[in-house]
Parts: sequence; structure tokens; C-alpha cells
Amino acid sequence: MKYEWLDAYLLSKTGVYKDFKEEWNWIRYLLNGKMIAAQCRDKTGKNIITLKCDPLFGEKLRIRYDDVKPGYYMNKTHWNSVCLDGTVPDEILQEMIDQSYNLTFNKFSKKVQKEIRVSAE
Repeated sequence: MKYEWLDAYLLSKTGVYKDFKEEWNWIRYLLNGKMIAAQCRDKTGKNIITLKCDPLFGEKLRIRYDDVKPGYYMNKTHWNSVCLDGTVPDEILQEMIDQSYNLTFNKFSKKVQKEIRVSAE
């Protein structure tokens, strides 16, 4: 895997934890039970990470980078998969992670957002 920093970066996000979904063979990164990212192997055996993105941003990334594809086993409009042995710059992958986190966090009520922040202190 090219992005050795990936796990630490995801877990540095406030309230994020990971688990292993055995029946899917996926490592999932969750925020208050909602998935923000998933690592697995696709049907060709490539290591990938799947992240939620704004649909227009995701479409631009798919056009610009061959290693960004519609979400593997996910909604193809809102989720994108990135090959972890690919050529997507670190800054772009970090931006995708930030966006996935923010899109998920902002869907929670203000009360839940506050609980997430307080529990992380």
C-alpha cells in the first residue's frame, strides 16, 4: 500500500473508530455508527478505499484520475473507490477523507455533533 499514513489519518478524525466486518472482509471506519470509509480488495484483488464525496467532486476526480472509480459495492453517485497502489496524490486522498468525514458529521443533529466532540476530549 502506497498510503502508509491512511489509517492514522482516518483515526485522527474526532470520534472515528474502526472495526472489521468479517462477512464482507472489510475494514470500516465509522463515526457514531455511520461509515465514512471502507478498505477492502475489489474483485480484481486490488486494495482500495471507498469514501463518500460530493457527487460533482467525485465525478471530477473520476475524470482526472484513472485510480478513482465509482464506489465498490456502494452507491455510485455518492461513493468513490481509490486504488491504494495508484497515483492519486496524498493531498487529494486527504481531501476525500476530510469530505467524507464532514458529509457524515454534518448529517447528525447539533446535539449528536456536540456529543461526538465532547466524547473525544
